[in-house]
Amino acid sequence: ASPLRAFEGELGVQAPVGFWDPLGLSKDGNMDNFKRRRATEIKHGRISMLATMGYITPELTGKFPGYISNSLSLKFADIPSGLSAIAKVPALGWAQVVAYCGFCELSAGSDDWKTGTPGDYGFKVLTSDDPAEKEKKLAAEVANGRLAMVAIIGMFFQDGLTGSAWGDWALYTDSPLR
Repeated sequence: ASPLRAFEGELGVQAPVGFWDPLGLSKDGNMDNFKRRRATEIKHGRISMLATMGYITPELTGKFPGYISNSLSLKFADIPSGLSAIAKVPALGWAQVVAYCGFCELSAGSDDWKTGTPGDYGFKVLTSDDPAEKEKKLAAEVANGRLAMVAIIGMFFQDGLTGSAWGDWALYTDSPLR
């Protein structure tokens, strides 16, 4: 029997694909490596869901009032959406983002995958006390995280090609289809 069969019943194995490992990272059947990769997938999925919402929300709801930097007289409204915001946010602002990400990474612990419950912080409002309902919600989180990872990369490519966070394809004059 294939070592991959060991992962057929794991969270995230969903129809119609089943267990999908195109790079063969799990071919050795090592459960510790699988759990670490699954915890990483959940983390990246959550970050991608937040990033996708962060990309969309300012366009729909507007931006914060006031200043992102008083000393530079730079307002939130002056920061463009999308990739062009990277160059506009002051270095100290990026330092705060990096520090916050580091805090989140270190405070959550990097060994939660060893317990078998990566990312489970006991917040039953989002999950459930019912095991079947909890498994359904966690499977949905993995699926939504996978979709969000593809979505945010698609948004980045669209922005990079068109120069617009919302992909005005009329601006993409280098298209080989023209």
